[in-house]
Amino acid sequence: MNQLHQFLRANTTQDWLLALAALVCAMLAFELTRRLILRRLKRMSQPDNLAVQLFMSVVSATRVLLSMAVGIYIAVQFLNLSPALHKMTDKVFLVLLLLQSGLWAGQVLDFWLRKRFLSTGSELDGAHAMTHSLLSFLGRVVLWSLVALLVLDNLGLNVTALVASLGIGGVAVALAVQNILGDLFASLSIAVDQPFVIGDSIVVDGLAGKVEHVGLKTTRIRALSGEQIVFSNNDLLKSRIHNYKRMEERRALFTLGVTYDTPHEKLAQIAGWIRSAIESQEGVRFERAHFKTFGPSSLDFEAVYFVLSPDYSKFMDIQQAINLELVRVFAEQGIEFAFPTQTVYLAGQLPNPAPADPAAQAANS
Repeated sequence: MNQLHQFLRANTTQDWLLALAALVCAMLAFELTRRLILRRLKRMSQPDNLAVQLFMSVVSATRVLLSMAVGIYIAVQFLNLSPALHKMTDKVFLVLLLLQSGLWAGQVLDFWLRKRFLSTGSELDGAHAMTHSLLSFLGRVVLWSLVALLVLDNLGLNVTALVASLGIGGVAVALAVQNILGDLFASLSIAVDQPFVIGDSIVVDGLAGKVEHVGLKTTRIRALSGEQIVFSNNDLLKSRIHNYKRMEERRALFTLGVTYDTPHEKLAQIAGWIRSAIESQEGVRFERAHFKTFGPSSLDFEAVYFVLSPDYSKFMDIQQAINLELVRVFAEQGIEFAFPTQTVYLAGQLPNPAPADPAAQAANS
C-alpha cells in the first residue's frame, strides 16, 4: 500500500495523461496497421500462394493482447516507476506476448492441418476431416500446456517442481482413468490407420449404419432404422468391422431349383440360359453357373457373378432383371420352378397294382 502511495505521488497528472494517451494511440495505430495489412494481403492472396495465405492467417489471429502489450510497454516510459513496478510491468508484457504467441502458433498449426488433411477434391474427405479434428485438438492441448508453463515460469513459479508433481499425480490419474485413456489412444489409432472414416457404411457385431462422428472417447453411427448407436472407441477396434463403403464390386450368389420331371436335354441348357441372362446386364462380370445338387424336391442350380459397382440399389436392380429374364425363359421352355413338395402313402392306400393279363386269368380258371 505504501509503494502504491509513493507511485501515485511520484507521477503528476500530466504524466498520467501522457501515459494514457500513449496507450490509446499505440493500440489504435496497431489496429489500423493490422487492418491495412490484412486488406493488402487479401488483394495479393491466390489459391496456390501458401506463404501469403499463411501470413494472412497469422495476422488475422493477432488480437488486442499484442496491441495492449505494446501500449503498456510504451506507456510506462512516461511514468516514474520503482524497480519492483518495472519488473511487474515487464512480466505483464511478457505474459501478454506469450498468450499472443500461443494464438499465432495455434493458427499456424490449424493452417498446416487444413492444407494437409482438408484438401478439396479428395476421395477421403471424411478421413481428412476426422484426422484434422483429432490432431487439431491434441495439438492445441500440447501448445497451450506449453504456453501455460512458460507463463507460470515467467511469474516466478517453480515449474520444475510443478512438472514433477504433475508427473507423479499423472500416474495415479492414468490408473484411475485407464479406460478413458484407452479410448483416447484408440481414437488416435482410428485417425492414423483409418479402418473407417466419417460417411462410411459399416457393420459392427451385426449392427449396420453410417459413421457420423468420431470423437476422443466414442464413435457415433446412424443406424439404418434411424437411431444413433454409440460405440466406445476401444471396444470398436476390438470388433470385426465390415466397411461397405470401400467395396469396389459386389459378389452375388444365387440358387434356383427346377422340378425332377424336367427333361435331360433342357437340364443341360439351363446353365447356359442363366449365363445369358447374367451377361445381358451392363456392369456385370459372370463367373460360373452349374447344376449343383439333387435337392429333396428339386434339381438345384447355383450361379455366381459380380456387379462392378458397390451401389446396393444397382446390385438389386440387376438381380431383379436377371430373375425376370429367367422366369420368361423358363416359361417359354415349359420348365417349372420347384417348390417344397412331399408325397405321403398311408397304410392300406398303396397304389393299385397293374391289371392282370386276361389270357393268364382264363388259364387259371
